[in-house]
Amino acid sequence: MSQFQLHDSQRRATVPFEPLDPGHVRVYYCGPTVYDVPHIGNLRAMLTADLLIRLLRRLYPRVTFVRNITDVDDKITARAKANGEDIGHLTERTTAEFHAGLAAMNMIRPDIEPRATHNIGEMQAMIDRLIRQGHAYVAEGHVLFSVTSFASYGALSGRDPDELVAGARVEVAPYKRDPGDFVLWKPSTPEQPGWVSPWGRGRPGWHIECSAMAHRYLGESFDIHGGGTDLLFPHHENERAQSLCCFPNGKFANYWLHNAMLLVEGEKMSKSLGNFHTLSDVLKRVPAEVLRLQLMSAHYRSLLNFTWTGLNESRKTLDRFYRALQAAKFSGPPNRPPPAIFLESLCDDLNTPQAIAEMHKMATKALTGDIEAAEDLMAAGNMIGLLHTPVQSWFKTLVSGSNDLPEVEIEALIAERLTARKAKDFARADEIRKTLAEEGIILEDGPTGTTWRRA
Repeated sequence: MSQFQLHDSQRRATVPFEPLDPGHVRVYYCGPTVYDVPHIGNLRAMLTADLLIRLLRRLYPRVTFVRNITDVDDKITARAKANGEDIGHLTERTTAEFHAGLAAMNMIRPDIEPRATHNIGEMQAMIDRLIRQGHAYVAEGHVLFSVTSFASYGALSGRDPDELVAGARVEVAPYKRDPGDFVLWKPSTPEQPGWVSPWGRGRPGWHIECSAMAHRYLGESFDIHGGGTDLLFPHHENERAQSLCCFPNGKFANYWLHNAMLLVEGEKMSKSLGNFHTLSDVLKRVPAEVLRLQLMSAHYRSLLNFTWTGLNESRKTLDRFYRALQAAKFSGPPNRPPPAIFLESLCDDLNTPQAIAEMHKMATKALTGDIEAAEDLMAAGNMIGLLHTPVQSWFKTLVSGSNDLPEVEIEALIAERLTARKAKDFARADEIRKTLAEEGIILEDGPTGTTWRRA
């Protein structure tokens, strides 16, 4: 099998992955700011992390996956006030909704999921160290990082500091020594969350939260840091700067992995455009596997266009895969790893479109009754979080955007048909079969009874 290669944002190239310790690979991903229910835009980074960890665990004996929860942020405070809701209640509720959504999508839970509010001490310790080292300063109750104190600021995003400031929404404040300096600690009003600190009662800036949690659970150097391209600047640039200044003998992240954004019907997702979809809204219309497959249909570094038509195509693809398993009479679980050619696709910078193309080849063979091809297909699907639904159950799930009969009504009609047949009312039995066929329901009579599936 080929060596795992991934695109490192800092090197701006696809390079071989060489872990710091082949016996223990360590990964940090930026998690959600928990102030609202999860939407489909949140999912792309989470799915990229999921696929990365699944592959790394296939290749290496031990992988530690850390993904944080940001539960102190001004967005949270504002939303809690708007809702008339306690901040703690809001973050607990939205965190639970986030977990439920990812579980529905069959995503791996992190090994460690630190919360920002549980790591304030670590943040304060890093801030104090940065001040003592001359990389941060106190001004009017704020502590700010001095970007000019770090010679390679901007190296991650590939732009010089002046360009970064010009292209970003930088808070203008008279107490800043440089317009690009960013907040490590800021004062809190009595109504805002706050903690006692050497610089007064306040709360951390966003960037220091991830640096402190990554250091606490993964050390001064770890293998991969990931997130969406929207985090490249300023969040990841600032994380890198403060962490390398705080611990100059470490590497912080050895590789940086960034996924591209998700569009909806060709446009940026926005409530004002009416194309904003929560995860729960989508999962009312399609099985989670369908959404998962559509999110994998484009390479993680390419823009992904979410469409309802695309979901229907993903549904058809999964129907084909499940029919292939059905044709070969294979229900799993697989007793061998995925084929090498499938794993080679994933080792090529998580090339999911190519991996899915390999699954189509397996399905073509399995449709002829080839049980080995069916086992390969299920092993490949399980590797990327698909094909975990029992085959007969899959064909009873609703089709996206349709007005299909609910399962309870179908079962009731089948029961009525059975009664009609026992009473030798074959006209009524045939009428029911025809009615179900018109609704896209195929009946299969066998020695053990009648089974059904959606066409």
